[in-house]
Amino acid sequence: QVQLVESGGGLVQPGGSLRLSCAASGSIFSFKSMGWYRQAPGKERELVAVINNNDFTNYYADSVKGRFTISRDNTKTLSLQMNSLRPEDTAVYYCKAITYGVSGINYWGKGTLVTVSS
Repeated sequence: QVQLVESGGGLVQPGGSLRLSCAASGSIFSFKSMGWYRQAPGKERELVAVINNNDFTNYYADSVKGRFTISRDNTKTLSLQMNSLRPEDTAVYYCKAITYGVSGINYWGKGTLVTVSS
């Protein structure tokens, strides 16, 4: 059973930085892709950034381009460096992994709360 555990959330002032981590129970290279999603109060969950292991490409939502960076820290940890944070970045951030195969299986972590406020 795949387990994903997020950490690093908290309260930060506008313009500040946070680094989120997602610890996987196995190698993150065993997944076709991994990504970060977020869900703000009253809104739908949205994609923030994705890293693809099959072609080593990254994707970012327009709202975070140039401010957030997704990366692999080691074989079991995915990170999201968030700089120049804005109040609209406030949300619960989730880690997601998708397995290889025709019917990729999605695994989700339980999320970590990021609050950007003065």
